[in-house]
Amino acid sequence: MSKAIEKKAKEKATKNPPAKPAKKKRSILKFFKDARAEFKKVVWPTKKSVINNTIVVLVMIVVSALAVWGLDSLFLFINKLLMGQV
Repeated sequence: MSKAIEKKAKEKATKNPPAKPAKKKRSILKFFKDARAEFKKVVWPTKKSVINNTIVVLVMIVVSALAVWGLDSLFLFINKLLMGQV
């Protein structure tokens, strides 16, 4: 039974040979045409939205940096207390 299945699989493989790869030049052109079409579909953010989001990110960076600096200073102080260097 399995030989019959293998035989049918081989027959299918010989009937449908693998497709030849497309020419590189055409595939590259197609890629850029498709990319351009996709870029036209994108809904780009407004200038106001970009500026607002940038400000939010910068504020969060400053807040995070201050939090890390504060924790570092606290742990340094605790470490100095434990070592008796204060």
